[in-house]
Amino acid sequence: MLERCKVLLVDDHELVRVGVRATYGELLGLDIEWLETGTLAEAMSIYGREQGVDAVLLDLNLADCKGLQGLRTFLEAFPDARIGVFSGTQDEFVIRQARLLGAAAYVPKGAMTRDTRQALLALLSPSRHGQPPAALFPAAGNSAIYDRVAQLSVRHLEILELVLSGCTNQEISQSTQLSLGTVKNYVSSLLLALDVRSRSHLIALFR
Repeated sequence: MLERCKVLLVDDHELVRVGVRATYGELLGLDIEWLETGTLAEAMSIYGREQGVDAVLLDLNLADCKGLQGLRTFLEAFPDARIGVFSGTQDEFVIRQARLLGAAAYVPKGAMTRDTRQALLALLSPSRHGQPPAALFPAAGNSAIYDRVAQLSVRHLEILELVLSGCTNQEISQSTQLSLGTVKNYVSSLLLALDVRSRSHLIALFR
């Protein structure tokens, strides 16, 4: 008899959700009840009213949140939730931050099916597969850039997350409720603190 579990899949692309259900329902060898939504607000509403959600697969960029804000907001409301970040972003900084914020796993959308299967099994069946090991978080290289990142303020880290997620200054302004001028000042100070020439150079450092 297949082990039963309930998974909340949060991604704003319906085709991605269809693909995940079709591909991993059978591959995992589990009887999965899929709950789906494309927004963070609806995901939190579903999680709050549903009983026995075993895990959440959470995309980082949704219509109502950008970057790691969604993960942070979800875990603030539901600290015991087992969340696997499911994202096309493979920036080392974002992966490190996701883990520090409390993600149980980080599953790149472009990962090999075998690797994704391993991550999802550990996420969905911790009693059988143990807590997600470090291998479930793509390795981050050692670089002086991370020493500088560690010295940034919380607000600078938030802005950096959004920049690495591909947000424009205007989008960052809307997301953080900061004025456009203030956002520009934060971005400029980030470039200076991390000793980079441009926004594109900054993003390239975390690829």
